[in-house]
Amino acid sequence: MTAQLIAPLIPPRALPGGRVPGRPGTARRLPMAAAPEVPAVPDDVLYGVGRIDESGRVADRAMTSALGWRPGDRLTLTAAAGVVIARRDPAGQATMPAKPYIVIPAVLRRSCGLRPGDRVLLAVFPDQGTLAAYSLAVVDQALRAHAQVPGDGSRP
Repeated sequence: MTAQLIAPLIPPRALPGGRVPGRPGTARRLPMAAAPEVPAVPDDVLYGVGRIDESGRVADRAMTSALGWRPGDRLTLTAAAGVVIARRDPAGQATMPAKPYIVIPAVLRRSCGLRPGDRVLLAVFPDQGTLAAYSLAVVDQALRAHAQVPGDGSRP
């Protein structure tokens, strides 16, 4: 008894969908999502992040140089609602030190809830000669009020 041979199975040259190998097929374009318009950062402000050390110093060379502050310049510092504002003032109570940092007095740090090791958002307004140090609690409130919180989709 001899076994019958089985014919080999050879796939057809055409690919599914009528495509021919080696030739590009017409691809279906996927719809593009419309990107929301994102506002640009204004030209009149410079941002940075600083860390408050044990003595209340916040250092950022770019911030102080953008303002043109020099060692010996007198500064007035004020605080309200988690924000410390520093501006050059000939009658100011603080003096710009030789190194590029500002010192936030303890009474202002306490009134803003700032502690050593805290990070602050620094905003410099060169046209106004002003530096603002925002506590991250204030930044967090602003972000939550502006947009949905990632994850739970709710607004505060």
